[in-house]
Amino acid sequence: MRTALTIAGSDSSGGAGIQADLKTFAAHGVFGCSALTAVTAQNTLGVTAVVELDAAMVVAQIDAVLADLDIHATKIGMLASAAIVTAVADALTRHRLQNVVLDPVMIAKGGARLLDERAVDAIRTRLFPLATVVTPNVFEAEALTGRPIANLDDQREAAMALMALGPRAVLVKGGHLEGAAIDVLHDGRETIELRADRIDTRHTHGTGCTLSSAIAARLALGDDIITATRQAKAYVTRAIEQAPGLGRGHGPLQHFIR
Repeated sequence: MRTALTIAGSDSSGGAGIQADLKTFAAHGVFGCSALTAVTAQNTLGVTAVVELDAAMVVAQIDAVLADLDIHATKIGMLASAAIVTAVADALTRHRLQNVVLDPVMIAKGGARLLDERAVDAIRTRLFPLATVVTPNVFEAEALTGRPIANLDDQREAAMALMALGPRAVLVKGGHLEGAAIDVLHDGRETIELRADRIDTRHTHGTGCTLSSAIAARLALGDDIITATRQAKAYVTRAIEQAPGLGRGHGPLQHFIR
């Protein structure tokens, strides 16, 4: 049985965060473990409250899992503060975790800020060098690079700029741009465009969480980075197509797709 660990925040509505991660792991036949970083009160309409956990408690969860189980991949999502970013980076280094997928969650789909400003630099300097794949969306890539992203060429340039921070690969997601849903993957050797038709729907809550956890699951199963990313994007596209239509805002995906 392959295993994966998610280090992320909780979504009370079940569509994003660790809930989406664990569902995605299960959908791929991977046993999921979790280390909670924050508790959010949210639904498909937005986030109404956030309480971050103490960094020592985040590390205690990671240590407890690793003391008992072999982990084949790790997904990192919402980290909330610079203290948690630093603590998680130290834990990753100490446990020598491999197949690390970093989703630098900064802003919720409804617009709520989920990462304080001090933590952004800590993510760049501490977590990027430890990551196998980093999966920023356009807004996150802009914040991390300090440059605007308006088209496919900008995505390519941002991916190459983020590679300089040390990860093995960068996937700049284009879901917030116009036209087809094109993600740009750069692994230091080549740049690949992953294309999908844009689906006309408001039910996209947790898309980024689901994609990054699907990549982690595929890496845990033994896929290389390019194959894992292609398979994960195909999975997310089908999960959006089959979304159950829940909620009055940005509804969740169907993680257990047919």
